Amino acid sequence: MKSHSESALLTDFYELTMLQAYFAQQMNETAVFEFFVRRLPERRNFLMAAGLEQVVSYLTGLHFSTDDIVWLRESGSFSAPFLESLRDFRFTGDVDAMPEGTILFQDEPILRISAPLREAQFVESRVMNLLQLETMVASKAVRSVMVANGKRLVDFGLRRAHGAEAGLLSARASYLAGFDATATTLAGALYGIPVSGTMAHSFIQTYARETDAFAAFAHVFPDNATLLIDTYDTEAAAQQVVRIAQWLQEEEGIRIKAVRLDSGDLGTLAYRVREIFDAGDCGAIGIFASGNLDEYAIQTLVEGDAPIDGFGVGTRMNTSADAPFLDCAYKLAEYAGQPCRKRSLGKMTWPGRKQVFRQYDAHGLMHSDLLALPDEDVSGEALLRPVMRGGTPLYALPALSDIRAHAREQLARLPPALYSLEPAPKFPLEISSGLQALTRQVDEHQRALADSDRQRWGLEAG
Repeated sequence: MKSHSESALLTDFYELTMLQAYFAQQMNETAVFEFFVRRLPERRNFLMAAGLEQVVSYLTGLHFSTDDIVWLRESGSFSAPFLESLRDFRFTGDVDAMPEGTILFQDEPILRISAPLREAQFVESRVMNLLQLETMVASKAVRSVMVANGKRLVDFGLRRAHGAEAGLLSARASYLAGFDATATTLAGALYGIPVSGTMAHSFIQTYARETDAFAAFAHVFPDNATLLIDTYDTEAAAQQVVRIAQWLQEEEGIRIKAVRLDSGDLGTLAYRVREIFDAGDCGAIGIFASGNLDEYAIQTLVEGDAPIDGFGVGTRMNTSADAPFLDCAYKLAEYAGQPCRKRSLGKMTWPGRKQVFRQYDAHGLMHSDLLALPDEDVSGEALLRPVMRGGTPLYALPALSDIRAHAREQLARLPPALYSLEPAPKFPLEISSGLQALTRQVDEHQRALADSDRQRWGLEAG
């Protein structure tokens, strides 16, 4: 049985009404749609592309099952000939996209789909759903990576993620952005992400003595024991860990790997626990912190030299709490060989197929981007790369390890002003002369059509 996320019905209903309208009008010439973010969230200097692998998987597996068609028939909203046409509905188009892990900015196409109109229109909702979520989370997660100064980062966000799929994809997005592991077990099985977990407060509470709980857990996990020490009194628990650690080492050769702090003033507690461990000849025991952390809290702890070796980051990262959505769009750029442009106030688009060309300075750092027509004679690195042709992937998509490496390279090429949690001036995006000329041409054509329409209906000029 297909999972809900694999059903073709996981879409906005208007995609289906549009599909029937195009079917009835026999409209199915090649259409070009582009996905982009209109403006960056207030506290973001850049975004990081993510989610392409899931989009390609969706497109290659797209079809309507018999059950899907039966449900649509029973809804009473669609004609029999249209429903019959869905039996052979597949994605047969082309995809060009920025590789996952690529740094991007507002008004830059992340993905371009060129396909028969019905296919290109229908996939809008799910493509946006996948790209928006992972790009949003990766762009939030990478901010923790920037300030963690190489300390270990673990995704802790499943339990407060907005649903199961969001939890899984958040784990993937944070890992490609530079996190080291996830606590979401299925993400390890599906994506090969290292998994990590410690212990629960409830485990401590089921024992009459905290020391008995510590010893029992260490016996079960002699090679990887991380003890949660803030159930009652954190400093008293740290002192107990010293005694338990010495006894386990001497009697059974078991080493306590680390302790976890999950509440209170993490910086102050980490200093005190570190002092207790060092005084007790337990300097090798690490300190891991969690509890409502985000990039700002991590930055404060790192800049304050808190003796913390790693951080568990959950809710605020997985939900991108300070910017929980991207102002993104999937808009028609061309139909039947004719460039298209939306001119709605505040939502204008540039017409035609577009490419993003990145310019670098003498030090190899990102200097500016140029939005241009794909075949213009301009300089720079073309960011949109061929991914699918004729509905078939051109190559195996990169492994997550390779995407992580690409993301690291991208971060290394950010200008210093952008490599910061503080708001920076907008990264320069120039519009090519060819694209500006095409825009004027499209506008003039649209105005001429509008004037003709007014004359046809006897309306006054607007």
